[in-house]
Order: sequence, then C-alpha cells, then structure tokens
Amino acid sequence: MTSSPLHFSAADRIASFKPYFFASLNKKLADLKAKGVDVIRIDMGSPDLPPADFITDSLVASARRSDTHGYTTNGGTPAFRKAVADYYMDRFEVSLDPQKEIIGLIGSKEGLFNLSQVLLNPGDVALVPDPGYPVYSAGGIIAGARIVNMPLLEANHFLPDLDAIPQNDLAKAKILWLNYPNNPTGAIAPMSFFEEAVLFAKKHHILIAHDAPYTDVCFDHYHAPSLMQVPGAKEIAIEFNSLSKTYNMAGWRLGMAVGNPEVINYLYTYKSQLDTSNFEPVYAAGVKALTSDQGWLEDRNALYQKRRDIVVNGLRQAGFTLEAPEAAIYVWARLPIGQNDSMAFCDKLLEETGVSTTPGIVYGQHGEGYLRISLGTSTERIQEAMQRIIHWIK
Repeated sequence: MTSSPLHFSAADRIASFKPYFFASLNKKLADLKAKGVDVIRIDMGSPDLPPADFITDSLVASARRSDTHGYTTNGGTPAFRKAVADYYMDRFEVSLDPQKEIIGLIGSKEGLFNLSQVLLNPGDVALVPDPGYPVYSAGGIIAGARIVNMPLLEANHFLPDLDAIPQNDLAKAKILWLNYPNNPTGAIAPMSFFEEAVLFAKKHHILIAHDAPYTDVCFDHYHAPSLMQVPGAKEIAIEFNSLSKTYNMAGWRLGMAVGNPEVINYLYTYKSQLDTSNFEPVYAAGVKALTSDQGWLEDRNALYQKRRDIVVNGLRQAGFTLEAPEAAIYVWARLPIGQNDSMAFCDKLLEETGVSTTPGIVYGQHGEGYLRISLGTSTERIQEAMQRIIHWIK
C-alpha cells in the first residue's frame, strides 16, 4: 500500500509565484507538436546561431587539459576578469579594476536576481521599468521589497520619466533598474539619458542597476553606449553584461557585473555561499570571445538586421504598428486596431497558425496591447511565420 506524500507549504515569499512564462509555454508547445502542429518559435530570446569556431575550439582545448576540472575561483578566473576589463577599455574606453570592480557570473540573470538579495531589505523600494524583464521585480519581491513600476511609454521612446517618480517612493528606493538596449521594446537610450540618470541617482542616493546584454547587437550603424562611460557612474551604478547574446553563448551561462566595488564585493560574498563558480573551460572560452577579433559580429548583426526587416515589413503589412528597432534581438509591436488582450491574441495566433510569440503583458501592465517577436530563429522560418500571420489576419 502506497501512502500519500506529506504536504509541505511553500515559503511565503514564493507561495504566490507562478512558473516563469516560458516554462508554461514550453508545455503548451509540446502538446501542439505532439498533435503534429508545425510550430514556429519566435518568442524566446535565445540565439539560434552558434559562437565562432575559435570560441568553441578554446573551450575544447581547455577541457582536454587535466588541470581544469576542479572548482573554479569564486567570481571568475583572474584571466576572465582581466578580459572583461580589456573589453570595457577597447569597446567603451572605460577603465575597470579587475579585482575590485568586476565579477564573473553564471549568466547575468543570476546576478540580476542576486543583486536584490544583497541590497534590499523588507520595506525597501525597487524602481522597475514596465514593461521590463520579469526578474527585476521577482528578485525584489522575494527579498521582501516593494516594487514601484516606472512606465515605459511609446510617447517617451520607452524611457522612464524619472521626475514622475513619487517623492515618498524615492525616499525608500535603493535600486533603480535600467535596461538599454531594451528588452522587450528594443528601445535605445541616448548618452544624455544616462547622464541624467547618474545625476538623479546621486541626488537620491539610489544604486543604478543597468542590464546591458545587447550593447553589441546593433543595426543601422548604431553603437550602443555603456552606462559606465558617464563620469562618476562607477560610484553610483553597477552594470550587468553577458556573453549570451553578444557571442551566441546563451546556454554557456557566462556573464559579468562591473562597477561600484562595494556592491561587487556584496555579490562576491553572497555567491561564495551560493555557488562554486563556472567550469574553467567556459571562462577560457569567454576570454577568447572577449579578446579576439570582433569582426565576425558584424556579419551576425547583418543577419539579425535582415530578419528584423522581414518582421517589421511583415507585421506592418498585417496591420501592426511599430518602429524598426536599432538594437537587441526583438521587435515590439502594437496589436492591430481592435485587439487589446495580448495574451488572448497570442494564444489564438498560436492555436490557429502554429506561430508562437510573446504577449506584451508578460513584461508588465504597460506591455499590454503589444507583442514581442524574437529574431533568434532561422531567416526562412521567420519568413514563413510572417506569411502565416499576414494570411491569418487578412
């Protein structure tokens, strides 16, 4: 006779959480595929292309060594941290101390989440963009903080209006989240906005947390800046970056945080209790990616730009309203006239065409009425997806 398993209640801080949207979506897609539906995924921001061969070769060469299979230095190998410093100097002319102002991450997502755990106490405020990457809010909620959303409105080029944040919220705010080039909107921020944000953060004694994994995925001759280029930014900010999108290494889980040395040290201490760093050959490949010839990225970005144009033209033909993004791997589009429920729209689109997109509401209430399309799918499949959408709407 088999007894029933005992019931254990979830901790209060996670009891109300639902599974991440893409975890639920994957189950739905599996059911459709089991029924024979030809599903085209243009929903998740995972590059379909591999890294350059020399990056993979570096991983393999390091993995074949007998001395690279033990535990790795907490926060990244010295060689990786130096490579990050070299990258920031070459790309942005920003000088960073590899020991004090840089830490390696197991993908930038864990760093984004961990930042809230090391800085926020119950009752503190986190200022979060809406729409925005869900982990900004989730990390704050689990830390017991109160989330204050900053609307990203199309009329303001999807930049937050810092002056509109209520004073009583500013008094308790400890983190101001920014993300440019932006997910999900693809919006970019001029250097003047970063300068304004740094002055604002210093005035109100708030840490800026800038999530910047798309700075090297740019189109139309645009080159995204780093927040760290603003004089004094290192005093008041930390910037997260990742090799996932820049070098097509999403599954390798390799990222970094740079900036304020005190906050970097908090992350170092927290991670020393939480993980034992990444596989050393992955760091070796990261060094190769960051310090080798970056010319191959131009061809990769040109391919993304071609896909972007296919999506923009196709959606416009289907009745969506949108601008062509200058960076990131997403197209953010307002639903056709008369359509306001993004979850229902995307569900029906998937069920009736097999095309999987991401509802804007997933990224916050100000994402309602939009959908997001990822460029991380083969050009041919993106073309097919656009034809299905056009035919379905017409």
